[in-house]
Amino acid sequence: MWRSIASNALTLLVVALFLFGGVLLWAQAEYSAEGPLSAPICVEVPRGSNMARVSDNLAEQGAVKSAMMFRLGAEYGDKTQELKAGSFLVPERASMSEITDIITRGGASTCGTEVVYRIGINRATVQVRAIDPATGRYETQASFDPAEDEVPEEYTEVRQANDTRYRVALAEGVTSWQVVQELGEIDVLEGEVEVPEEGSLAPDSYEIGVGDTRASLVERMRQAQELILAEAWSNREEGLPLDSPEEALILASIIEKETGNAEERGLVASVFVNRLEKGIRLQTDPTVIYGVTEGKGILGRGLRQSELRASTPWNTYVIDGLPPTPIANPGRLSIEAALNPSSTDYVYFVAKTLDPADGHVFAETLDEHNRNVAAYRALEAQRDN
Repeated sequence: MWRSIASNALTLLVVALFLFGGVLLWAQAEYSAEGPLSAPICVEVPRGSNMARVSDNLAEQGAVKSAMMFRLGAEYGDKTQELKAGSFLVPERASMSEITDIITRGGASTCGTEVVYRIGINRATVQVRAIDPATGRYETQASFDPAEDEVPEEYTEVRQANDTRYRVALAEGVTSWQVVQELGEIDVLEGEVEVPEEGSLAPDSYEIGVGDTRASLVERMRQAQELILAEAWSNREEGLPLDSPEEALILASIIEKETGNAEERGLVASVFVNRLEKGIRLQTDPTVIYGVTEGKGILGRGLRQSELRASTPWNTYVIDGLPPTPIANPGRLSIEAALNPSSTDYVYFVAKTLDPADGHVFAETLDEHNRNVAAYRALEAQRDN
């Protein structure tokens, strides 16, 4: 009898395991299957929310068939604790798996109306943008220079709305002084902040909220740059004439100011690395400009001969090696180029045309460089005639 009971129990266990396995496979298939949405929607995840509330919201908007299945799937994938606050665009037919990824991956929000405060090298602008759910693309509703233009009605309206999102976008090559000056003009932020060390802020896009402090935002920028620099330093090419991450950051800032062309950053880096190795002065104009302005705004004119000869800590026509500090906040690509330059014998470069977007021409010898400079001067003469 006991043998029969044991046999039946074993049979029931096998059946139960089989059924459980079947249910699990079915649930996994449903979780990854095409969703019911016939058009994109915006999903709001308030700060302090949890996966249960988000699951119910998704079910109410028809994005998922079952709030419970969505929640269990997120828990099964260890995603519950990774929920991020924001407003996210969920495309049509998105699966529960895809939606989970959207609301847990982090980064800037991707849906609704937002104000972007852009801090550029030459000026700052404010953009009011709204996403078109049909295309998933942002449409600019207003754009203005807060220092020169009247504040448009669109900005006033969205600032009064409770669901507006805000971001600060930092351009590559801005100085720390410029960043702090422009952050001081953003009425969403509060408090004061001292100018951080040059080069210590990561150019990127940062989502902010009403009432956030300027100091906390600057600290986020600083931590981001610290991580980028540490990663690039750990993956650097061996044998570079750079003794520390700080020196790499200085070189990266010079590369950043010399070229905005991503394709030639490695070549520009190779010129400066070759010069450092050969003991040739870097002789780069952006360092002279920084010696004149110390990063407090733009020069707005050409350099004078007296400035090229002036003795400042940053004037690489006068000093040997690298200047004592970065001359701007370099982006990731320039940092990576400084630590993994192209392999060349170039020691000179000059602008290819009068348009900076066209990049540079490079040379290994002074004679070749002089010919390139002569060609550039001829273009300048044609323009001025």
